[in-house]
This record gives sequence, structure tokens and C-alpha cells, in this order.
Amino acid sequence: MHDIALIGAGRIGKIHAANLAANPRLRLTRVVDPFPDAAAAIAAHYDARVSTIEEALADPAIAGVVVASSTDTHLPYSLAAAEAGKAIFCEKPLDQDLAAARESAARFAALKARLFLAFNRRFDPNFAALQARLAGGAVGTLETLHIISHDPAPPPVDYVKISGGIFKDMVIHDFDMARWLLGEDVTEIFASASVLVDPAIGEAGDADTAKTILRTASGRLCVISSSRRSGYGYDQRIEAFGSKGMIRAQNQLETTVETWGENGAAADRFQNFFLDRYAVAYAREAEHFADILDGKTTPLVDFRDGVAALALAEAAARSARTGERVLL
Repeated sequence: MHDIALIGAGRIGKIHAANLAANPRLRLTRVVDPFPDAAAAIAAHYDARVSTIEEALADPAIAGVVVASSTDTHLPYSLAAAEAGKAIFCEKPLDQDLAAARESAARFAALKARLFLAFNRRFDPNFAALQARLAGGAVGTLETLHIISHDPAPPPVDYVKISGGIFKDMVIHDFDMARWLLGEDVTEIFASASVLVDPAIGEAGDADTAKTILRTASGRLCVISSSRRSGYGYDQRIEAFGSKGMIRAQNQLETTVETWGENGAAADRFQNFFLDRYAVAYAREAEHFADILDGKTTPLVDFRDGVAALALAEAAARSARTGERVLL
């Protein structure tokens, strides 16, 4: 069993703590957070200890570190964990500053860091099955992708102000998914963004609605539809069009129950919260981290993937700001 330190006792930290505790190969033993009460609550629930980051990284029993703290700490904490010889499970994004992330590449490489960047959607069973079928040639050669990612409702404006913007905070998930499914590096990007949901988001300097087009060197195209509000639940769909057909991953419903009557059929609602929609994905991330610690595999999403997704986010923001396509 591998001892794990959790850095960050907020909403996502609680999710990771529960999944670490549920995994028979992992044991949460230290919790780090600048708010003592938050750290103490998780530590008490899982029989762990409240620690400082220095204490956690100096403990030779700690095999891995989960970085679930604020975004501005992801890169420095991950680097400190790598320097301490720990395996790292880091929430996205790696950083909000592409230049800072790139500057750290040589250090991570020199340390041979085992860095797993938590783009959870790769671990969703439906999206993983779609990728496997694409890779297996089920619809021939992939030609185009359509990714829809619409949140049920916008986040608080105070969060928007520190989020890094819609492309780094929200669409970055879809940039990683697009790279994974396209199987090729993106060579150009065009994005357009608007404020259609909440004027306060625009006043905060951000957008709440965007469309992005990605193109690879071979000409494959991906369209990403992004909105901070759907009005009908958490809308997460992917369509992949190939030379011999199409593969589609649909939304998750709260139940599979349908009611039929003279007016037709009525299905249940879409799941309405990302922690519900991706609950299985988060658990599978913990399992993947256990495999990394056991030496059974290397990270499915690594440092290079994190930098590549961040580069697309910055390029999309520049395209939306200038109205021009950006070459990568």
C-alpha cells in the first residue's frame, strides 16, 4: 500500500481524498492546506495527519502527492514533489502561465518526474471507449470531431476573475480531449468568444460562450462548442466522423427510465453537476495513480500534454481577442 499526501482540502481535494481512501492500494496519511480547519476535517475523517508541505515532502514513507490546491500553486508544488522524489498526481492546469510551464520542462525531465496531470475526461468510460474504437479503426480514418461542453450554469463572478479565462479554465479540458482523439498535434486554431450568459462575466474581462476550430497538419478538423450555461443540465457530448462512419458518446442521464404516452417519450434529466457526471472518471484517476506507483504503467496524461493543452488555451484566447487564426 502506498502512502499519499494530499495538498488542498477544498472541493476537489475532498473528492480525491474519498477516492484515495476507497482504493485498496492507496492510503491517505497527510493533508496539507493553508486553512487548518479544512485540513483537519479531511484528516480526521480518514485517520490522516495535518501537515505542512515541508513535512509531507520530507516524509520518506510518502510515495505520492496529490496536488489539488489553487491553480497558482500547481507548478511549484509539483516541482517540489518531484525534487523530493515523489510521484505526482496534479489537477489541471499545470499553470496559468505557458512560459513558466515551459521553463520548468528541463527540471522535470532531469528529475525523471512521474507527473500525472489530471485531465479527468480521458478516464470517463464513455469517452475512453470512443477513443479505443477510433484507435481500433472502427470508423476508418478519423476526419473530423465535434466536442460539446456546456455547463449547467455559470460560476460565481469572483471565481471567473481568478480562473484564467474560459479557455484556460473550461475549454482546456476539451483541448486535451481533442489532442487525444485527433492523434495529431494541432497546427492552427481559430476561436470566437462572446458574452451571452451574464454581463458581469464580460465586465470581469472574460467571455462565457465560445466556438473553437482546431486543424492538424493532415487537415483533420475539430469544432469545440463551449458555454457557461446550457439551461438543461451538464451537456457533454462527442461525435467523431471517420471515412467509414461515425462514433458518438452521448450525455449521462440521472436514470435510464423513460415514460411513454400518447404524446411520445420522455426521458430523465441530464446529470447537472460535474462531480456527478465524472464520478467514475475521478475514481479511475486514483486507480491509474496506483498503477503508476506500482510501476505498471506511465502517466496517460503527462507534462507534455499539460503544456500542449495550455498552449492551445493561450492561442485560442489570442485568436478570440484578435479575430485571427493562430498558427502553432
